[in-house]
Amino acid sequence: MAPDHTRVPSPDFPDTDKAELRRRARSIRNAISPEQRASDAERVAALGLPAFAGPPGVLAGYYPTPSEFDPLPLIARLAREGWAITLPVIMGDVPLVFRRWQAGEPLMRGPRAIMEPAAGDALRPAVLLVPLLAFDARGARLGYGGGHYDRTLEALRGSGDPVIAIGLAFDMQEMPQLPVDRHDQRLDGILTPSGGRRFDDEQQG
Repeated sequence: MAPDHTRVPSPDFPDTDKAELRRRARSIRNAISPEQRASDAERVAALGLPAFAGPPGVLAGYYPTPSEFDPLPLIARLAREGWAITLPVIMGDVPLVFRRWQAGEPLMRGPRAIMEPAAGDALRPAVLLVPLLAFDARGARLGYGGGHYDRTLEALRGSGDPVIAIGLAFDMQEMPQLPVDRHDQRLDGILTPSGGRRFDDEQQG
């Protein structure tokens, strides 16, 4: 049985709770040294994708902001392994579009100061590498509040074709338990410098 990614407690947690958690999570992430950021990015690249990601196909990465976990070393490895790499493009309050991209191709600054491909074919990813502020052991993800990945994952999962969402994070970004609202989409797994974990149905209950 496929995981129920939107099975959540009710009522919803107040936005103020998430706002405070975002503030704390940003503080933790911002305090990580440049040396550790670079080292952790290389450790994750050395790990590669967890086995549950499946064989090479279309992968959605992201171009990191200065404080986000840097996926570029991992993306470079996956491109060599045969994955078709895409990066997200924000088109407003609708699901993200993923354009094919190779290292060295031009990027432009889009909404929220996110670097996006200036051109490239739109592809449907089978695996998404998802940035985050925090995660927990049930697969809950604390994002930035824009809802872009929640809308995107809901649309992709609703299409019927398999899709795997893997969060990329530093180990210290894990929290004991995050609030989850009705619209929040859970991760299928997490990849940190300590290794990869898959979240199963029991954890997400």
